[in-house]
Amino acid sequence: MDILRFITAGSVDDGKSTLIGRLLYDSKSIMIDHLEAIEKQSKNKEEGEIDLALLTDGLRAEREQGITIDVAYKYFSTPKRKFIIADAPGHIQYTRNMVTGASNSDLAIILVDARHGVIEQTRRHSIIASLLNIPHVVVAINKMDLVDYSQDVYNNIVIDYSKVAESLGLKDITYIPISALNGDNIVDKSENISWYTGSCLLDILENVKLENDINYTDARFPVQYVIRPQTEELHDYRGYAGRVISGVYKKGDKIVVQPSGLESTISLIEIAGKPTEEAFAPQSVILHLEDDIDISRGDVIVKKDNQPSVENEVDALVCWMGNKPLVPGNKYILQINSRTVRAIVKEIEYKLDVNSLLELPAPEQASLNDIVKVKIKTASPIPFDSYKKLRVNGGAILIDETSNVTVGACMIQ
Repeated sequence: MDILRFITAGSVDDGKSTLIGRLLYDSKSIMIDHLEAIEKQSKNKEEGEIDLALLTDGLRAEREQGITIDVAYKYFSTPKRKFIIADAPGHIQYTRNMVTGASNSDLAIILVDARHGVIEQTRRHSIIASLLNIPHVVVAINKMDLVDYSQDVYNNIVIDYSKVAESLGLKDITYIPISALNGDNIVDKSENISWYTGSCLLDILENVKLENDINYTDARFPVQYVIRPQTEELHDYRGYAGRVISGVYKKGDKIVVQPSGLESTISLIEIAGKPTEEAFAPQSVILHLEDDIDISRGDVIVKKDNQPSVENEVDALVCWMGNKPLVPGNKYILQINSRTVRAIVKEIEYKLDVNSLLELPAPEQASLNDIVKVKIKTASPIPFDSYKKLRVNGGAILIDETSNVTVGACMIQ
């Protein structure tokens, strides 16, 4: 069973908490004791209804404690698929939170209040979704009950958002009218919105095609661990363990190890201890090579006829997450997949306006939540692809070398 990772984005009053609560409640993904606790807390409600927004209170508490870089996650599953919801606040001062949550998301649900339509916050979230190259976007037009389930209101918002999506280059957009409060079109089709002929939200989440998002062309295999048992039984065993992050590898493929540039041929592929003829993303495998060459953790095994860039100077968009400002000349550790290397930020080229995507003049330093274009120089070459082309080999992080805290999320250009 595959896993869909998605993030919900919306203003405080757009009903994000209620939507998550409704999705969990109607899909029967809530533990009985948790549900009983929520029912007790909801007793003061005039009509005795359960306040579904309370279901996310635990997430808020986690966030306030600073767990997982201020992003909390909720898990649930249906017979068709498993889901991980990244819950990140949407205020501009929490841009880093949304970037963190969205960086691994396959889909973003952008909530729009039907009464207010497309607003600045909607554009901001959409811009971040486009920056992070999220493959699928669901525009959930919420609170339809407060506009009498008007089809005209829905159509006007679709027209307005279509212009935003076109300007940002968003591709797979799905629109859905919902009422998270009443459960309209969340898990079951709504009788109140009979003019809507599309699928309900859960149906969309269960059936969005994730296999189309995997790149099977550009083969990339970052080595996580070099296996050398050196026992009597496995005296000459030498395998390279890791996950195929993209592409397909077959026995007999000519390969190059980057950044060293050493060449060899795949002699054996193992999955769960058994030999196989080929492996593909996102399988975890062990590769064996015909030649005994020098390979370490962080090296990337690629095909000879399809190689990434290998440079020690890269341009990157960086969402700054550190409380201490980013100052050109400061030294950090850059990590891309399993490779870590010392790095220095040479200069800030410009600051990105997350409300308009306009390039603002370069500041002397970048502060928390700023998104800036920078030039990074590394102590040794790194193999990479542009984030736009291949997210899995174009995303990186900057780590403070003294505190070991992640301070920047990088999208290599």
